[in-house]
Amino acid sequence: NEGNEYFRERDYRRAVIAYTEGLKKKCEDPELDAVLHTNRGAAQFYLGNYRSALNDAIQAKKLKPTHLKAIVRGALCHMELKNFSEAIAWCEEGLRIDSKEKKLVEMRAKADKLKMCVGRSWRRPSWRSELISPTHWQGRAVMGTDLLCERNIKLVFAPSNEEEEISDGLAEISLDGFHSDNATGAKVHLDADGNLKWPVLFLYPEHEQTDFIAAFHENSRFIDHLMVMFAELPPWDLERKYLPGNLELYFEDEERAEMYELNPEHTLLQVLQHQRYFVKAGTPTVLAFVKRSPFSKKYFSGKKVHRL
Repeated sequence: NEGNEYFRERDYRRAVIAYTEGLKKKCEDPELDAVLHTNRGAAQFYLGNYRSALNDAIQAKKLKPTHLKAIVRGALCHMELKNFSEAIAWCEEGLRIDSKEKKLVEMRAKADKLKMCVGRSWRRPSWRSELISPTHWQGRAVMGTDLLCERNIKLVFAPSNEEEEISDGLAEISLDGFHSDNATGAKVHLDADGNLKWPVLFLYPEHEQTDFIAAFHENSRFIDHLMVMFAELPPWDLERKYLPGNLELYFEDEERAEMYELNPEHTLLQVLQHQRYFVKAGTPTVLAFVKRSPFSKKYFSGKKVHRL
């Protein structure tokens, strides 16, 4: 009930924590646990934590395969993550339970259409002009790049040659052979209060996993997101090491082949203002490692690492 109250108040972060506490009680009622996972997944979804929301939908479906709300939520997560084939599969699974479920029928058609468009490229005059759409803010017209310059945020732009073709969405991110293209399509945007919200990608190189936050408020701290993302251990963390207080965050300076450790208590804006942080392809990226793990030592081998 506490989680539902927070959800109704749109306090999704506290709702996630409340639902997690409910799951920790291990009531051994699969149907109730399925509801808790579904509800927590909905709260994670509204926070923009689509990976975590999808994990909850998967767990709920395992507990109750006919739980339509979990299936709808899982399909929505796949849509946000641009996994259109998976979204179609989830829709079809739900439609076998209820062939008239309107959300699934509409989503299935939309996913089919978008799947056909993936990979298609076209000519654009300049990616630079599309980073943030022009908007009126505090009574004056402001171009997106001006907003970033005011904040001392540095960008790495895609080529702006009119003859060059670029694919839809953001460029693929590659770090030491670890690839992720699931941030495709998200853009930084300005909220009603004049604050920027960024799509942020978390990479977990040890397990080749990612988390994607679609709208990370520039004044939010990293630790606050970690507390929500790891309120419950992810299914791929079999050794149970990925706890908020047991993680180190870094960004990579590709030009110098150097790593910089981040303070989890810092806000996204503080990190983006670092003199060596360059936002690539419109999506800030952070790497997460377990503290003093053998993997991180191997990963950092041969690189200069700037510790806190």
